[in-house]
Amino acid sequence: LSGVGVDYGDRRVVDDVSLTVSADSGSADSGSGPVTVILGPSGCGKATLLRAVAGLEPLAAGAITFDGADLAAVPPYRRDFGMVFQDGQLFPGRTVAANIAYGLRARRWARPQIAERVAEMLELVGLPELANRRVDDLSGGQAQRVALARALAPRPRLLLLDEPLAALDANLRGRLADDIGDIVRATATPAIMVTHDHDEAATMGDTIVVMRAGA
Repeated sequence: LSGVGVDYGDRRVVDDVSLTVSADSGSADSGSGPVTVILGPSGCGKATLLRAVAGLEPLAAGAITFDGADLAAVPPYRRDFGMVFQDGQLFPGRTVAANIAYGLRARRWARPQIAERVAEMLELVGLPELANRRVDDLSGGQAQRVALARALAPRPRLLLLDEPLAALDANLRGRLADDIGDIVRATATPAIMVTHDHDEAATMGDTIVVMRAGA
């Protein structure tokens, strides 16, 4: 991100933000890793910044590049980024497996490959027995695990997490923060997460960026 600005009407909500995110998988002696957390209070612009990276908010200033390529003309569905929202936004009335397979079908994967990848992702997020359960019958924690599996299934270049634990109770948030961090690192997927929770940031982030008042 270089000098990024985002406006809502005549108000600038993200102002001149520059940030380089590492895709380094990290090691014990490198002090780095794939998860960058943007930490800040509600209304500081962090979620807007994440949506701009995803291509869901137009830039009023600056540029966003990935691996040297400018994303200005690249629509969201061409960026090959995965995104997990606060409420998961699973497709109701469908099974867990159908939700995880959605992005793979859109990319025209072969059926055997889809089945293999869905099984792999269910194992990764600790829900191998729930493939045929309808997502309407899941608990909040299970739903967020499925949303994470769906986002990771197509092997995205970048994972974007928009306060994925905010809607859960405190005890479940703590357990899932550890689990999600481990899952993301296990897939070596670079990720950007936004949160207002200091404990989540400390638990999940390899790098923490503090944001306030759009800067």
